[in-house]
Formats: sequence, structure tokens, C-alpha cells
Amino acid sequence: HSGGNCEFSMSYDGGKTFAVIHRELRYCFVGSKPASLTNAVSVSSYTFNLPADLPSSDKAVFAWSWVNASGNREFYMNCADVAIKGGSSKSYTGPQMVIANYQGYPTIPEFNLNYETGMEHYTNAKNITVSPSGSTTGGGNGGSGNSAPPASSAPPSRTAPASSATPGVPHKPQESVASSAPASSDSNVASASPSSADSSASGNTGACTSGLMQCSGKGYQICNGGVWSPVYSCGVGASCKGTDGHIYCGWP
Repeated sequence: HSGGNCEFSMSYDGGKTFAVIHRELRYCFVGSKPASLTNAVSVSSYTFNLPADLPSSDKAVFAWSWVNASGNREFYMNCADVAIKGGSSKSYTGPQMVIANYQGYPTIPEFNLNYETGMEHYTNAKNITVSPSGSTTGGGNGGSGNSAPPASSAPPSRTAPASSATPGVPHKPQESVASSAPASSDSNVASASPSSADSSASGNTGACTSGLMQCSGKGYQICNGGVWSPVYSCGVGASCKGTDGHIYCGWP
């Protein structure tokens, strides 16, 4: 999709609000401005330091989101449940995650190789303070004003390796996962395990509109090619919440 804008964000309220901790704007996946439209991937991973003032928590949610530069106007997002250890602050303030090309949110048109397209949504994004005790929205010119990101429109990965993160040290995001089991309390680093099909739930097997997602028991299903997927697990102790099309995995 010729690159686009990627954000890496953290939530402390079960995925309701996200503060950005790192951005790869304009040329995510392609590295630099391409000479023409392309689907070639030049950069498939990024390494960055987690902010030292991320609060410690064993129930944080790490998210990757992407607005593509070319093709259908889409919004991609995958999440992983993680634990943060050794944080130096009780809260973290950063830009609110931008949501676009989704019902009820702004549309960022195709870039057509103009990589400043839609950049105002990022430069004007409100600051948001997130913490284990709650989240508040601060100053800024508004941007997209996003407060509750939708579930991913892309199918979750089921082959991602475990990820780890400690504030203040380099972190290389692995392939994102839709949901995972929380890390154990004695872990020294954040960890996440990919979701898998839930063999204990049959779910809906009828016709559906591709791209839709729905809760099914404690897990969730994705409509792919007009057919509902098997039921995917939200991970140990977590369950699917929200209404159809706006769902997420969280704790009771």
C-alpha cells in the first residue's frame, strides 16, 4: 500500500484509550518516498526505546495501527496484552492514537505520492494521559479526537513470537497479535502470547459481510470472504466485549 502512517501505542484501560509511544509517519514499511505506487515491503520491523515514564502494570495493552498510503481507505490495528515492569511514573502523557477511514472517524484520502496528506490529524492530535488508575484527554487542536479505537479490520496473526518490553531499553516490535494471555506477575519483562482458535466454542457459521467482527462466547470471530472464522480465544482470563463491529478483548 505504498507506505503510510504507523503508530505504536499503549493503553491501561483495557483498550478504550491509547497514548502513542512511537510513530513511523509517511513511509511506514517502505522506508523512504517511493518513485511510484508499490506493494513491496522494504522495512518489516522497527526498534525503538519505550518511554522511561511508562507506568508499571500487569494489564497493559500494546497496539500497532496503520493508515495505508494507497488502495482502499482502510485502518489496520492489532493489539497484544503486555505487562510493564520498572516504570518510573504513575502516568504517561502522549498524543492520542489517530483513527481514520473508519465509520464515525475522519477519512484520509489516498496519498497519491503526496506524503503530507492527512498529516494534520497527527500534528494536531490531542495529548492524552494514561495510567492504571484511568485516562484523561489534555490539550491540543483536536486531530481526530479518538477515544475508543475499534477492533482491527485485519485478521489477527496466529504465528507471532512472544514480545518483550521494558521501559528505557530498545524494543523491537514483533508481528502484532490481536489478543493474548497476560504475563505472569513474576515476569521481569512484558510478554504476550498469540491468540488461537477456541476449540470449545462453535460460534456463528452463517453468511456475513467480510471485515465484520463479533463476540462469540468469551472469544471472537472475523468474517473473511463472507464466511465466519472459527472462534478465536481472547486469552486466559480475558473475554470479548463491546457490540458487533466495535469489539475488543479485555479483563472482567
